[in-house]
Amino acid sequence: MNIHEYQGKILFKQAGVKVQDGIHCKTVSDALDAYDKLGTKVVAVKSQIHAGGRGKGTLYDQETDDLVMEGGVKIAFSREEVEKYAENIIGRRLVTKQTGSDGKIVNNLYVEAGCSIAHEYYLALLVDREEKSILIMASTEGGMDIEEVAENTPEAIHKIWTHPIDGLNEKDAVEMAEKLDLEGKSKQELVSMLKSLSRLFVEKDCSMIEINPLVRSDSGEMIALDAKVSFDDNASFRHPWMEEMRDHSEEEEVETRAHDHGLSYVKLDGNIGCLVNGAGLAMASMDVIKLYGGEPANFLDIGGGATRESITTAFGIILEDDNVEGILVNIFGGIIQCDMVARSVIEASNDLGLKVPLVVRFSGTNHVEGKEVLDNCDLDVHTASTLAEGAEKIVYLTRSVE
Repeated sequence: MNIHEYQGKILFKQAGVKVQDGIHCKTVSDALDAYDKLGTKVVAVKSQIHAGGRGKGTLYDQETDDLVMEGGVKIAFSREEVEKYAENIIGRRLVTKQTGSDGKIVNNLYVEAGCSIAHEYYLALLVDREEKSILIMASTEGGMDIEEVAENTPEAIHKIWTHPIDGLNEKDAVEMAEKLDLEGKSKQELVSMLKSLSRLFVEKDCSMIEINPLVRSDSGEMIALDAKVSFDDNASFRHPWMEEMRDHSEEEEVETRAHDHGLSYVKLDGNIGCLVNGAGLAMASMDVIKLYGGEPANFLDIGGGATRESITTAFGIILEDDNVEGILVNIFGGIIQCDMVARSVIEASNDLGLKVPLVVRFSGTNHVEGKEVLDNCDLDVHTASTLAEGAEKIVYLTRSVE
């Protein structure tokens, strides 16, 4: 789950991380009021979408698709400029490297007090599954795409790790500050910030915190000028406040509907629909489809506790995509029973009028019974014994359709 920058900064402030004063806005009038309340001559007018690269993005008119303005983050030096930038941002379609060509509609704005910047840094906290720890990654090359830094100057990226239970070691935090050539007040503030962010990461069940740029001000303060925060959805039951921070307008309607039915769904650009139980198995299924020359149309994990209703919903969601020319069902029976899935697949196919090729592979609990149910039904379905066989078959069948 992602949140907006202004929401991330609320969490930062609560955790003791320095941020500039800012006000969330929904209208041009709100932006003007924010400028008056902040009382600073220079402010940043920032579009709020769930994607990076806003500053280098391009804004288009929703209706005419005409170019409106370059850049979704603007520095304003007057009330008049705040008004102009707010009018050009709110309600526009912002296209960045991360949004793709469709872009995202800007419904939220953040007006933030200006800051005197001596240097920009990059800082991120991520889950490192191999180390079973939290990775803290920083660079003196702030304000740039970290991928470019990693490719062109990998030596500029510095890393330390902190255990989620033991917490951040003081020595490691000091070492990171020294690697960034920080001294005195700036060094102390970064060490304190790293400790605060590490605690926040664990307490809020984050999956990522990224600050780009983190800045050192002319007075030596370390200030988070950005806040990109995402959470582990699996921990949402521990944090009721997460739902209040969720912006459904930033999410695909079909993905929201899938989530409401306990499904994990992400639309992709291919033509082979996937219905799988388990995230790892779903990823493996997509990989094998690509191995045989096909392209997955989605990631769809029905989970271990799927029901007939959720499987029918899953089928319906897959078939809403006009690009789908075939479906691969790959189920490993554990808690879920393959024969129940087989009967659900038949019911869903009949209810929805399935007209594309369908390949089903079962393994695990009641997989023999599940295969028999499908082999003896009137549905035009192909069964497979292995994932490789199933992927190869659905790729062949979709090509035959073409």
